[in-house]
Amino acid sequence: MEVKAEKINPYRNDSRPKTEQVRDMFDSIAPAYDFMNRAMTFGVDRRWRSKAVAMIAAAGPRTILDIATGTADLAIKLARELNPDHVTGVDLSEAMIEIGRRKVAEAGLGQKIDLRQADCLDLPFDDNTFDCVTVAYGVRNFEHLDRGYREMLRVLKPGGTVCVIELSTPTSPIVKPFYKLYTSTLIPAVGRLVSKDVRAYSYLPESIAAVPQGERMLGLMTGAGFTGCRCRTLTFGTCSIYTAVKPTVS
Repeated sequence: MEVKAEKINPYRNDSRPKTEQVRDMFDSIAPAYDFMNRAMTFGVDRRWRSKAVAMIAAAGPRTILDIATGTADLAIKLARELNPDHVTGVDLSEAMIEIGRRKVAEAGLGQKIDLRQADCLDLPFDDNTFDCVTVAYGVRNFEHLDRGYREMLRVLKPGGTVCVIELSTPTSPIVKPFYKLYTSTLIPAVGRLVSKDVRAYSYLPESIAAVPQGERMLGLMTGAGFTGCRCRTLTFGTCSIYTAVKPTVS
């Protein structure tokens, strides 16, 4: 399956692989990242994370891997609300990780959360390591989405759960025009004011529009080897939460 999002890069006329561009983009916008997240979603991103945590709570995961952890918002929430034995967060951007480490320390969770720089397409973990893998607003940045899902499957224990939160495009003919105006005009304008990286917040709506959504995303997860793949949409379709399970028998 061709994945259009894999061809959408942060920087135009840049021949480097997408993974390198994404790393540099997030290094650049790290100081403004948390503010822009709250501003862009009017704080609703917190509610989306709460929904996702509630959806995986029943499984009672003891070891969790949070991919594309960024500044560790989801990792901290998982540690607080699910009380697992350990949460490991990985991200391409060392600048994002450094902010995340400070937030983890301020939350008093340094013994429970470990953050490290790593490539989600080549995870530095053994097979069958984690009970749960989460990704919040990150899969649209993967250079190879299928490879990313296969890595998640590999490091999950049999019966383990994957939970992906991703921004999506509303399909309602009433909501869609307002959403398009907001994402293509207002977000880039605010991003240019707040962040020194003028391209990053134009890349955002482009990557959202290009990422597989709904059944297409579920198809990628199924193709990677997951079962029980489900999608739940939130807030007029502007966010989708995908869940799936690693089979207990290969």
